[in-house]
Amino acid sequence: MDYMKEYERWLQYADDEIKAELLAITDKTEIEERFYRSLKFGTGGLRDILGAGTNRLNKYTVRKATQGFAEFIKQAGENAMRRGVAIAYDNRRKSREFAENAAGVLAANGIVSYIFDSLRPTPELSFAVREMKCFGGIVITASHNPPEYNGYKLYDETGCQMTNKYTDRIIKLIDAVEDELAVECAPFDKAGDLVTTVPADIDERYYEETKKILFFPDIDKSGLKIVFSPQHGTANVPVRRILKDLGYNVVPVEEQCFPSEDFINTKNPNPEHPAAFELPIKKAEECGADIIVTTDPDCDRLGAAVLHEGEYIRLTGNQTGAIMLRYILERRKERNELPENGLIFNTVVTSNLGDAIAESYGVGAEKTLTGFKYIGEKIHEHEMKHDAEFVFGYEESYGYLIKDCARDKDAVQSTIMLCEMAAYYKSIGKTLYDALLDIYSEYGYYIDSSSSVKCEGLDGAERIKAIMSRLRNERKTELGGIQIAKTEDFLLDEMQQKGFPKSNVLKYSLADGSWVAVRPSGTEPKCKFYYCVRGETREKAENKLKRIKQCIEVLK
Repeated sequence: MDYMKEYERWLQYADDEIKAELLAITDKTEIEERFYRSLKFGTGGLRDILGAGTNRLNKYTVRKATQGFAEFIKQAGENAMRRGVAIAYDNRRKSREFAENAAGVLAANGIVSYIFDSLRPTPELSFAVREMKCFGGIVITASHNPPEYNGYKLYDETGCQMTNKYTDRIIKLIDAVEDELAVECAPFDKAGDLVTTVPADIDERYYEETKKILFFPDIDKSGLKIVFSPQHGTANVPVRRILKDLGYNVVPVEEQCFPSEDFINTKNPNPEHPAAFELPIKKAEECGADIIVTTDPDCDRLGAAVLHEGEYIRLTGNQTGAIMLRYILERRKERNELPENGLIFNTVVTSNLGDAIAESYGVGAEKTLTGFKYIGEKIHEHEMKHDAEFVFGYEESYGYLIKDCARDKDAVQSTIMLCEMAAYYKSIGKTLYDALLDIYSEYGYYIDSSSSVKCEGLDGAERIKAIMSRLRNERKTELGGIQIAKTEDFLLDEMQQKGFPKSNVLKYSLADGSWVAVRPSGTEPKCKFYYCVRGETREKAENKLKRIKQCIEVLK
């Protein structure tokens, strides 16, 4: 792509706001970065920094993506066009504007859309697509990314984020849109019957369906105190409403409960990051809370901290997943509700602890690539084949699904289940961390860890390529003194034959059951490193992790 030619074209034909932004750029390198390519779909659709340019997220790149989606819908026929598309958005900059632009492009193509009247959680969009029998869905969100980002995700008729079998076709249709500046977009207020509001009762239907996941909705909650923060995002209304219905004592972090496009009262809206817990922990210490729950802005990820022996301990995504899985399986076993063909799903970078727990209950475990869309796809595949019953799905990056009324990770479900678990364990004199220690005593001590190196811009992309290339060329045989039993390269045909889509992922399985995986992020300019280490004790596991990390992270 001739970036200067594209820059000049945008200067000539874009709107005044975009032109002013482009004219203010004085660094030619920045012009190149904004125009050297078009945005590409990753594991989470489009996601990038807001701004003018073909390689930025703005109303024109949103229109281009939607025009490609519209062509896909039209190819499916008139019934698909009438069933239409549900559209949701979060609290980020320009989210409502992008949602209206998406609806306008669909309307210009004769396609019906239903747009929420205000911000909603991503999992509720997944629910709405299924409940309303829409042909697809769109969510405008950048999940847990910093304020300067936004994003665009597509969903299929099952409520699952679109996977390669659809996006490969859609990307070709998007690429066929020659001029994003000329995509027709009907004015939102003049689209007529082609754009309507999502029915008001969808909220209540979602809330009621979500409550059905609970084993003890009437459990004694009088002694449990919960601090909750939505990190300025979409969880504030649904989570607080359902917890109130259930009778929980919730202390909200009020400074983070109102929508803020700039996330003004949080250092980081990502529950994986310690900074997301700073205000919640302060609030918890003030009121003596038992647990802290925080969700990311679009409410598909949940982070938790537990008061244990006088301090608040943050749980990792793998730890929360293990506690939740064990609790669900044990409760279902007590009720004789464990299916003979039960199946859990997690990803190739999720700890093996969950697999061990599932096996001990006679439940199968199936791995997918990173990205909850692959878990949603697997749920649907087995549902169609009638060969397995979904029990639980989760990933290390703080995403969980208990009931598949949604087909994406759901922090509303996760929050109310976590609160029931905390109440249950408190009733028998334990904390959630005690429950985790019980798991370790039975299954072995697992340490999961992850890190990343930030690789922005053209130089960053080349750096990621160099890291992955070096690993492939080195053909390592051991890590930290432990033999590598198996190396899996998900770019190779042999992995596709095992049912995995082609992906730039390397995974080393070690002789002692530990593993290491490396992959470029699909949603951020980062190269990510994942570790799962098992030891007889915490000390042995930590020492092993340290040795392994030293062998891998020299690449940074």
